[in-house]
Amino acid sequence: MSDRNSRRITELVKQSGNTQCADCGFENPEWASFNIGIFLCTTCATWHRRLGTHVSKVKSLKLDKWDDEQVEMMDAGGNEQAKQKYEVHVPACYRIPRAGDPPVLLEQWIRAKYERQEFINVDKQTYITNNSIEGTLMKKARDENKYFPRKFVISDKSLKYYSKENSKEPKATIPLSELNVCLAPSKMNQDNGLQLSYMCDGSTRHMYVYHESGETIIQWYMAIRSIKLNWLMVAYPSVAAEELVPYLTNDFVIEGWLSKTGPNERDAYRKRWFILDDRKLMYHEGPMDAYPRGEIFLGYKDDNYSIKEGVPRGCKDHDFSFSLKTPERTFVMSAPTSDERSRWMQAINTVLERTLRPQDNQMAVNLVRKRPGKFSLDIFSLG
Repeated sequence: MSDRNSRRITELVKQSGNTQCADCGFENPEWASFNIGIFLCTTCATWHRRLGTHVSKVKSLKLDKWDDEQVEMMDAGGNEQAKQKYEVHVPACYRIPRAGDPPVLLEQWIRAKYERQEFINVDKQTYITNNSIEGTLMKKARDENKYFPRKFVISDKSLKYYSKENSKEPKATIPLSELNVCLAPSKMNQDNGLQLSYMCDGSTRHMYVYHESGETIIQWYMAIRSIKLNWLMVAYPSVAAEELVPYLTNDFVIEGWLSKTGPNERDAYRKRWFILDDRKLMYHEGPMDAYPRGEIFLGYKDDNYSIKEGVPRGCKDHDFSFSLKTPERTFVMSAPTSDERSRWMQAINTVLERTLRPQDNQMAVNLVRKRPGKFSLDIFSLG
């Protein structure tokens, strides 16, 4: 009996729709929630166990024994059928996690689907039903590694924060059109963190916030995405929502330590924290700096942009070096390992291979001018 049920489970997981994890899309799931009727990867199975058996009952496909009733429940279910039930009303603004995404996004996606059932009961999606959101987030001080509670408000197409709870005027007002949100970057050491990046006095400003509740931080994250998507749909009524979603928020392509020289051939290498944000390559003294020391626009390869291993003639070599050529200057950098150099060069080259969009051209102009109040990439002015 046990062998027969094991064979049936093995056959079911090979059926169309079941060959990937129901929650993150990871290939070849090895677990299942038999009361829900879905197949899961190891990571998602771990989150399902934390829901409790009153929500999800998890078993290994290979290590556990399956009885007839459990197999029948899996046979009657399946990933596609569960999706039709538990994801019936997923809003377009909601970032559906994939394997490797931040744990907080994956956990809250699973809790939203099966515990809170947000995508069955639309009234539970407060991040899209409310026109404004207000609350307290822990914000990192600009020049020290300490966090303090600050009041944040999303309203009137902007994000505001206040230095004191009873302050009448906000410390800063950030147009959502200029705001990017990076979810839970590992350098923060905060599972429920956000890196907010926006333009301030001609340079990119980074702000770091977190909340002890993963559900709360994801509500803030999705609220920002929801409001931005609503505006874009009004501005571009003929464009499908799915085509606008990539403009809402973006995690950084890659970030980490590199060394770079100054503008002169004999300048010494200095260690800097680099961030690749779409076509903007920024370098900082430290990972959590509020402002970059420099910002480089990455254009199209046919416009005299290129990247290659090694250094120009006359320049001192260092570790695993590579050179980024722009119309204005050649930037010489080095990575600590060959693999790191390959990762950076591949990421940058992917950008250089991509033709410019209208908003990219505007960004290039603003970066060159670097005028206060003008150094911004406004996705709401797409041509």
